[in-house]
Amino acid sequence: MDKVAIVTAASKGMGAAIAQKLASEGYKLSLMSRSEGIVTLSSALEAFSMQGSTDNPEDLRALVETTLIKYGRIDAVVCNTGHPPKGKLLELTDEEWISGFNLALMNVIRMARLVVPKMKEGGSIVNISTFGAKEPSLNFPISSVARTALSSFTKLFANEYGSANIRMNNVLPGFISSYPAAQETIDSIPMLRQGTPEEVAELVSFLVSEKSSYITGQDFLIDGGLVKSI
Repeated sequence: MDKVAIVTAASKGMGAAIAQKLASEGYKLSLMSRSEGIVTLSSALEAFSMQGSTDNPEDLRALVETTLIKYGRIDAVVCNTGHPPKGKLLELTDEEWISGFNLALMNVIRMARLVVPKMKEGGSIVNISTFGAKEPSLNFPISSVARTALSSFTKLFANEYGSANIRMNNVLPGFISSYPAAQETIDSIPMLRQGTPEEVAELVSFLVSEKSSYITGQDFLIDGGLVKSI
């Protein structure tokens, strides 16, 4: 039986590369994005798609329910999302902090609530996080804090649902070429280049597959050596 994967924020960049990789491996896909571009991609991949936002609980519910109606099962979920607000640390408003946590943490918690009861044969959830979860950056303050919280949630999830063979891991990209970086930033990366969405997709593909069946609760940096902390 074909396996079924949900990918959010899938219309471009890392999300689109992940969708394309999973489609090439035979997954039936259910895709969501705010952009109308999701329709074009889903048509090319023979996937189901809907427009919606990862910070909207009703959109997530509709995505999961429609996926189950169409395919009858959910084996893997890739929680990709947009970028939280940026700004100076103490100038960011309460509303911006709350918005960022909704976007970068609550999206995963809400999705897990929806899909875990449906993963009767086990499953894999992979969250697209950021290198800031390991080495917080003042350039991305809300993202760094929210994604560190996501790493903690992922540890708790792994402890709670490992016995049900439902795994959760985080992918922590550095500077990926879907968002061009300044030359000064590229020069600070040991590999002297940005990563590609396709490289991220390869890692995600491994983590949703049975090849990683004994891996859960982990953070995986894919950053060209950018993060120096141990």
